[in-house]
Amino acid sequence: MLLDGDEWAARFETFRREAWRLETLPAYRVPEEADEIAEFLAGARIDAETYSDEYTDDLKRVRREGKSKGRVHIVTRPLSDYLRYEFMYYRPHARAGEDIRILDVTDRSNPLAGVQDFWMFDHSEVVLMNYEPDGTQINREVFEGDVTRFHEYQRIALAESVPFEEYVNGIDL
Repeated sequence: MLLDGDEWAARFETFRREAWRLETLPAYRVPEEADEIAEFLAGARIDAETYSDEYTDDLKRVRREGKSKGRVHIVTRPLSDYLRYEFMYYRPHARAGEDIRILDVTDRSNPLAGVQDFWMFDHSEVVLMNYEPDGTQINREVFEGDVTRFHEYQRIALAESVPFEEYVNGIDL
């Protein structure tokens, strides 16, 4: 089953305990971000201490409700322009309550090589995020089958990664 629109958005409203994502790409081509990325590359920055938007407000709601939202992003250095841009937003997202971690595989083998992007909701539903090699999203697909291997992917990702703030400490973004 493919997810889009309201059905996709509902996953983030109705999960009971945890929404968790694995990100594996160095860039995602999101048309709505094109202008912001261009501004970022031209030197524009947000103030991570004061920045707020619908996403940070939702993260705060999730925490108030006793739920968690997190992700691990697999990266290599040098960081792509897209990752530098995304990291700028990770700071306020982490401050608002998202557990963001980085798994840098620059100088080591990738323990999750070949695993594609996915979201997992409450350890029971997995949504595969299907992308073109350039990061253009193809679709979102509900995984049909035993999700146990995705539990293991999450365990490995969390064990092999570091908290976002620890990772970026001392990096000029």
